[in-house]
Amino acid sequence: MSGLRYTKEHEWIRVDGDVATIGITAYAQEQLGDIVFVELPEPGKRVAKGDEAAVVESVKAASEIYAPTGGEVVEVNGVLEAEPATVNADPTGKGWFLKLRLADAGECDALMDEAAYQAYLKELA
Repeated sequence: MSGLRYTKEHEWIRVDGDVATIGITAYAQEQLGDIVFVELPEPGKRVAKGDEAAVVESVKAASEIYAPTGGEVVEVNGVLEAEPATVNADPTGKGWFLKLRLADAGECDALMDEAAYQAYLKELA
C-alpha cells in the first residue's frame, strides 16, 4: 500500500512493509496552532487500534494522538522532543511521531484514502 491513509481524528499513516509511520495531518496541526511539546511512547510499547499513542501540546490545547492501527512501537521521532514545531513545519514529513510494527495490516483497509479524507474535511467546514 502506498500513500497516506487517514483517521477521523486527523492522524495519518504510511505503511512500508510491516512498519507504519504515524503523524498528524496538516489540518490537525493548523487547528492546534504552535506546537510546544510532544510526548512520545517508549519503543517496545504495544498499542491497539484507537489507543493513545502520543500526546501533543500547543499554545491552544493538549491533544492525544491515537493509533490508527495496532502494533508495537519500533521507533519514535526524537527530533520532536527538542523541536516540537517540526510538526507545524512538515506534519506529513519530518514531523512524524512514531513507527509501529503492524499487528494486523488489514486494519489499514478501514482508514480513509486521500480523496475520502478531503471529502471528510469539507463536511467539517
